[in-house]
Amino acid sequence: MAQFRKMWAALASIAPMTTMAQLRKAALALPEVEEGTHFGMAAFSVRGKGFVSVTKDGDVQLQLPEAEIEAAESAHPTGERILRGDKAIGFRVPLDDVNGKDLNALVRAAWFCRAPKELAAELSAAGTRRVDSDLPASIGRPATRALLGAGLATLEQVATRSEAELLALHGVGPKAVRILAEALAEKGMFLR
Repeated sequence: MAQFRKMWAALASIAPMTTMAQLRKAALALPEVEEGTHFGMAAFSVRGKGFVSVTKDGDVQLQLPEAEIEAAESAHPTGERILRGDKAIGFRVPLDDVNGKDLNALVRAAWFCRAPKELAAELSAAGTRRVDSDLPASIGRPATRALLGAGLATLEQVATRSEAELLALHGVGPKAVRILAEALAEKGMFLR
């Protein structure tokens, strides 16, 4: 039993190890996000405004308002403020030092900081209102939220996407895609 406790303590001390693929999935799940490069870094933008990028050294840089920067500093001591002159414009932290759940929240906060107000309001409203949807409940809440966030509230809308496009949405996994494909087949529809 003591040996098991030592092994568990060692595993618990390992860094969360979030990957670039997880960051990409979190960013691209948000509305109107485009992936590109900025000064040689992988970068994501919404309507031309960058909100997150990754340095060649593996640091994730997020455009955040002051309150979010303070919260990020408290939660991630290995991170630091990004300054432009005397003004804080964001937060930088090694990608390996952030767990997936925290990364999703940081990416979403950065998106809200840079997205046009009307687009941010639409996403906020989509998360709080009841949507008429024929998506199967068995896909789970994370997959449902991801699909609704991407503007896919019906099976007919889901049919306009490929399996790879659905799997790229954070929260949608192979099981959810299988269930969606089965529900589409029952209605005589298929994934693109």
